[in-house]
Amino acid sequence: MRDRNGLYAGPIVDAHHHFWDLSLDRHPWLRGQTDAKLARDCLPADYLREADGYDIVASVHVEANWDPADPLGEIAWLDGLQRPRGIASRYVGYADLADPGVEALLETVAAHGRVAGIRQILSWHPDPAKSAVTDRHRMADPAWRRGLEALQRLGLSFDMLISPWQAEDALALALAYPGMKFALNHCGSPFDRSAEGMAQWAAGLRSLARAQNVVLKVSDLVAYDPDWTEASLREVLLTCLDAFGPDRCMLASDHPVVTRFASFRQTYESFRTAYADLGDHELFAMFAGNAARFYDISDITLEEPIS
Repeated sequence: MRDRNGLYAGPIVDAHHHFWDLSLDRHPWLRGQTDAKLARDCLPADYLREADGYDIVASVHVEANWDPADPLGEIAWLDGLQRPRGIASRYVGYADLADPGVEALLETVAAHGRVAGIRQILSWHPDPAKSAVTDRHRMADPAWRRGLEALQRLGLSFDMLISPWQAEDALALALAYPGMKFALNHCGSPFDRSAEGMAQWAAGLRSLARAQNVVLKVSDLVAYDPDWTEASLREVLLTCLDAFGPDRCMLASDHPVVTRFASFRQTYESFRTAYADLGDHELFAMFAGNAARFYDISDITLEEPIS
C-alpha cells in the first residue's frame, strides 16, 4: 500500500475528470479556445497516458459543459468510447434543475445505469467575468429546489460547484435535504488568495462540513492558484482534510482542466506527500474507497489494507 518512501501506492479511484473530442463541436466553451492545454482532444488513451504509473482502477466522468440543449448527447457519446474496464465507470451528467421538464430528463438519466449524479455549475463571484451564474442565491430558488427534490427521489447525487460567497446558501440547502448526497467540487473553490479570502474560504469549508451529507472533492488545487508552490498546495490540502476528515474527502485530478497549470503526476504527488502521515486505512479511503462508495462503483474489487 506504500512505496519505499512511505507514500501511498495503492489503488486510485479518480473522482473527477473529463473527456472531449473537439471534432464533435459539442462544447461551446471550447470553441476558439486559445489555451493550448485545453484546445486538444482528451480521450481515454490521452487520460491513461497522463496517469501512467498510477494504479487507476476506476474513475468518474463529470459533465464537461457539453451543449446544454442536448444533455443526453454526452452520455450517449461516453457510452460509445472504447476504454478499459473501470475508466469512466460512472458518469455525473448535466441537467438544469430549474427547467419545468427536468423530471422527465432525470428519470431517463436515472435509468441509464452508469449515471450516478448530476452537476449544474452554480458558481457566483462578485466579479461577473468570473461568475458562471448571475443569481448568487440560485440554490434557494423554489423552482430549482423542485428539480433537486426530483433528483433525490430518483436516488441521484448532486455535484456542487460553488464559490466561498455561497457557502451559507449551500449549507442551508444540504441541511434542508438531509437525504440528498452532495459532493462539493474543487475544494470549495478558493478564488481569493489573499489572507482574508483564504480565511473566508476555510471558514466556509468548516461550516459546510457540519452537514454530514456533504463530501469534499479535493481536486484541481491549481485552478485558483496558477503560481502554486508546494507550500501553497499543502495549505489547501491540509485545510480540506481538517474540515472534512479522511472519511469525507475524495481525491480527484480534474484532468485535463488541471493541465493548464499542473500535470496529472504533479497533482497526485502533491496528494501523496501532503497526506503521507495518515494511516493506511485513511489513505485508502481518500484515494479510492470514499469515491467508490459515494458514486456506487460496484463493478470493481477494492481491497482495503490489512491492519
